[in-house]
Amino acid sequence: MKQSVFDVLMYLFENYIDDDSAKHTDPEELKALLRDAGFGKNHIAKAFDWLEGLVRLQDATVTNAAFGNTIRVYHSTEAKKLNVDCQGFLHFLEQMGVIDATVREHIIDRAMALESEEIDLTQLKWVVLMVLFNQTDSDEAYVWMENMVLENLSKNFH
Repeated sequence: MKQSVFDVLMYLFENYIDDDSAKHTDPEELKALLRDAGFGKNHIAKAFDWLEGLVRLQDATVTNAAFGNTIRVYHSTEAKKLNVDCQGFLHFLEQMGVIDATVREHIIDRAMALESEEIDLTQLKWVVLMVLFNQTDSDEAYVWMENMVLENLSKNFH
């Protein structure tokens, strides 16, 4: 069996995200496919909850003006889960204009929703990619981030 909710999300993202037929697949059928792939019911349910939370974030988006030029201070539970490398990476993305403060908060929310005690930088990059994919107006940022993630993957295999 697969290990975590993150593994289920990665499997879905890698195998179904660009597949137009997956958008029309019945959720129960998709859950059955995941069980056939070796994932447990509990992890599958939590992964679907995570994805529903991502959709709710998109629906409840506030304007960027609410954040302005603020500095993000991480709560102790956030800092424990998202180490200095992760925090620095989010700051880097924001400074580069890849994400704005609203998207940063969505990323932090989804990272915190994962059951892991700590999120490493590679996992955070995938969370960023999933969040950007779900944003309606971030095609350019998504492509930029996808290239970064895939470049890192190819470096790890060589």
